[in-house]
Amino acid sequence: MSFYIHGSEASEQARLSRLNDLINEASLREMRLQAGERILDVGSGLGQFSRAMARETGAGGHVVGIERDPAQLAEARRQADSAGESALVEWRAGDAADLPLTAEEWGSFDVALTRFLLEHVPDPRGVVGQMLRAVRPGGRIVLADDDHELLRFWPEAPAVSEAWNAYVETYRAAGNDPFVGRRLVSLLHEAGAVPRRNTYIFFGAAKGHADFEPLVSNLARILEGARPAIAQTGLLDGDGLKRALADLEGWANRPDSALWYSIFWAEGIRPESEPGSGVRGSSV
Repeated sequence: MSFYIHGSEASEQARLSRLNDLINEASLREMRLQAGERILDVGSGLGQFSRAMARETGAGGHVVGIERDPAQLAEARRQADSAGESALVEWRAGDAADLPLTAEEWGSFDVALTRFLLEHVPDPRGVVGQMLRAVRPGGRIVLADDDHELLRFWPEAPAVSEAWNAYVETYRAAGNDPFVGRRLVSLLHEAGAVPRRNTYIFFGAAKGHADFEPLVSNLARILEGARPAIAQTGLLDGDGLKRALADLEGWANRPDSALWYSIFWAEGIRPESEPGSGVRGSSV
């Protein structure tokens, strides 16, 4: 059973919306979508990227967004309605480990994507196996996720790094992998896909860049939202987290501050012909 430590309160939804504003343009470029493609968005969250992909593929395309959390799904629908795009994406409630697809839909999608989901599930290979089954032979599976060891500050911010390391341990406590990003190509291979491409999406900025303040705010909100889970690790108490957040604010006011991070990105295809009795990883 997967567990999302951040929850789905209004403050977390607001953070995720701002995060989409920061990364969706770069993510859309990496997707290299074609007009008319059928896309499965696994763990579609608030749906901003689902709608962006639907706009990119045009009237002949079709995007299905799968989301388990009812609060996230409701907010995705609300935002779509507010934008006048209620018909742009087909929203479905469902679990990434047991995709709610009809018999006719299995093996019919051109692209299956998941972003920031594999780090929150105990069996990421099983999820990728489901995605592989969902695409047609020759179809693409796209994985984008985190490796939390990559976060770097300059000048160094020891108190913030200590808090971040405690945050990373909350993933382990939940039975999940905070470093899953480095495994994405292997996960594609293990599920039966043919890995074809890997890259990074840079997610950082220097003081003075327009993205710097939103990135720092995103980091602060991550740590604040994970406060209960961090406390349960025993590595940092509430006072320690307060000090870390105060240090982050002071660090962000320096004229030479820079935050460095990258999102891992990997793509594979479903083989045109599959030897043996079936695709590896098709049973989850």
